[in-house]
Amino acid sequence: MTLEMLEVRTSQGGLLSLPLIDPTLGFVIENIEGLDPVKATLVSSSFAQQDGAQYQSSRREARNIKVTLGLYPDWTVDDVRELRKRLYAFFMPKTEAKLSFYHADGLNVDISGRIESCESVLFSQEPAVDVSLMCFDPDFVDPDLVTVSANTTAGSTEVTVDYVGTVDTGIVFKLNVNRSLSEFTIYHQAADGSLRTMDFAASLISGDVVTISTIPGSKFATLTRDAVDSSILYAVSPHASWIALMTGVNQLRVYATGAAIPYTIDYMNRYGGL
Repeated sequence: MTLEMLEVRTSQGGLLSLPLIDPTLGFVIENIEGLDPVKATLVSSSFAQQDGAQYQSSRREARNIKVTLGLYPDWTVDDVRELRKRLYAFFMPKTEAKLSFYHADGLNVDISGRIESCESVLFSQEPAVDVSLMCFDPDFVDPDLVTVSANTTAGSTEVTVDYVGTVDTGIVFKLNVNRSLSEFTIYHQAADGSLRTMDFAASLISGDVVTISTIPGSKFATLTRDAVDSSILYAVSPHASWIALMTGVNQLRVYATGAAIPYTIDYMNRYGGL
């Protein structure tokens, strides 16, 4: 994928657009590091009188993005110092920033982090600024929300979701109840063939809206009744598997006896590297 432009947004709403090879604004992106998949930490256990070790778990580390910006002032209106001052408004250490990467094939992704450092060599014939950004959520996220609409089934009808992201993503499931209902079950067969099941049991009436989020760090279950939201996490079985879409074809089935009830599934494509 060919990168065409990088945009930087501050928490105050400031916007800096950096085309890859256009020096009109006085800045040129000379290098970007940290776009590859981040390193994973693997946890294992060893046992006496047994060769090797047994895998236990793993997690990916935070992402460190480093951007080198060459400074090319228009000497009739500004100088290198003025360009550095403009960058400080977007890359002051400790502040938050969102980076948006725009590619020639149409893929646009965002990632947020905190500025770790913003450094430059003051006396150089080729002035440049080196920026380091720590992204504690290491994924690049496509901001375009994907919505799948379907209905519950009393049979075996499944809904196919072809997930194009490269790392697992959670979903937001919303059931628009149009009749009395006491329970339903969400079945998910992932691309690797594994099966996850989420059982839900509560007394629902027509007009209720049940919303379940399986997004890591933002998992919840709420009931909206008469425009009032309340937690209904107790209705989700403690043995439930919180659904996460995997790269490839995912099969989903929402089982409920009786007439079909409409629901939607929202998710965002997440990428582990560019």
